[in-house]
Amino acid sequence: MASRPVTAARQGPEPPVEDDLATRFRDGDEAALREAYDRYGRAVLHLATTTLVNRSDAEDVTQATFVAAWLGRETFDPAKGSLIGWLLGIGRRKVVDRIRAAARETRVVETVKQLPEPVDTGPDPDTVVDRLVVADELARLPDEQRRMLELAFYDDLTHQQISTVTGVPLGTVKSHIRRGMQSLKRRWEVDGAAPGPRPAGLSGAR
Repeated sequence: MASRPVTAARQGPEPPVEDDLATRFRDGDEAALREAYDRYGRAVLHLATTTLVNRSDAEDVTQATFVAAWLGRETFDPAKGSLIGWLLGIGRRKVVDRIRAAARETRVVETVKQLPEPVDTGPDPDTVVDRLVVADELARLPDEQRRMLELAFYDDLTHQQISTVTGVPLGTVKSHIRRGMQSLKRRWEVDGAAPGPRPAGLSGAR
């Protein structure tokens, strides 16, 4: 019986396509930018549409994500994580930016609608002082606690919304906000800052 031909020894596994794409992207290969958008653009868009109501806003966030990623490609380190993970991280920050911008626009519109006839009076001093005190106290907190409280206070986001847009687990979000609130309360009690009731926005964190 004739012996079967001996097959050539298999070569080692080829490097993953993801590694090659990530390296070319970081090196500034424009073809890699297009390939990354074709491969991961839908994932970034999905992230945006799960939080943003307006489809157009989600598409703008997706485009802004890839623009920011391309301009900052030298900061991407393939050894620390995948390209898609890095892109989604940028996407989450862009979603937060869009939510903040929309919230500001909404507040401005609603405020203008509710304004009475112009009168020659200045701003309420107590309100101005309270806002300055809150901003100063927030600036003293650790970065993560400050970020969570800013999203809750200034943007009026719920705990779940903060978790969605930042990618931080819900339990961690609650812990950061709770510890941040405790720190603010201690400082208010020690310093005697902003006497009277606390601004309503902080108690609205939920």
